[in-house]
Amino acid sequence: MGIYAITGGASGIGAGIVDWLQQDGHRIIVVDLHNADIEADLSSDQGRQQAIAGIKALAPDGLDGFIPCAGVGVNIKPVSLISRINYFGALTTIEGLKGHVAKRHGAMVLISSISATMSQSGAYVEALLAGDEEQAVALIDELADGNEAYAGGKRALTCWMRQHSGDYLAAGVRLNAIAPGYISTPLNEKIEADPTLRKVNQAFAASVPVGRSGRPEDIAHAAAFLLDSNSSFIAGTVLFLDGGHDALLRPNDF
Repeated sequence: MGIYAITGGASGIGAGIVDWLQQDGHRIIVVDLHNADIEADLSSDQGRQQAIAGIKALAPDGLDGFIPCAGVGVNIKPVSLISRINYFGALTTIEGLKGHVAKRHGAMVLISSISATMSQSGAYVEALLAGDEEQAVALIDELADGNEAYAGGKRALTCWMRQHSGDYLAAGVRLNAIAPGYISTPLNEKIEADPTLRKVNQAFAASVPVGRSGRPEDIAHAAAFLLDSNSSFIAGTVLFLDGGHDALLRPNDF
């Protein structure tokens, strides 16, 4: 059985992935703010380095896989926290654990979003991809748009994955991304508690073509497959798990 590390594994999609992998007999190292093997705040570089060091200490011989799943929603203030956690928190831990996953010729599964296709701010995405955290934070705080902070961050993370897939393959690490649509999680419950965001979120959930919201286990099944050696020919791919939403919204793009 394998050994995997995941950030944001204490609740929501992350907890679903943890449960599924544990059922298969794998050992999982969980990073989160609370109730985790490693408690770390990924909004700061200190917390990111703490997470990386903690994972390496608990798995000195390497990892079979890593899932950077920690994230916050569009309701978070200041909106720059979305950039710091969802993008830079993910990217720093990915890069910090590249060699550790390479030791076991493993895989990483990034968490994108259907919203990655909806980003409108090219300057913000460019700042993220350039690795300029302070510029990206300044741009999105000025814009003060949680939806763009989230969508642009997911777009940048997905582009980064595509751009670096070849380099990581050469090092012995497969990169892929999952793009969830509307998933019933505590994160979405918090968004729907906000009266300014509730109607839009609920309308989006009601419009899922398959007729139901997604569940954490829907994402977990796909993540487990992409981590497994049975998917060894899949690399640099974005898998939409959205009940058909992306096809509905972008029927001529793929």
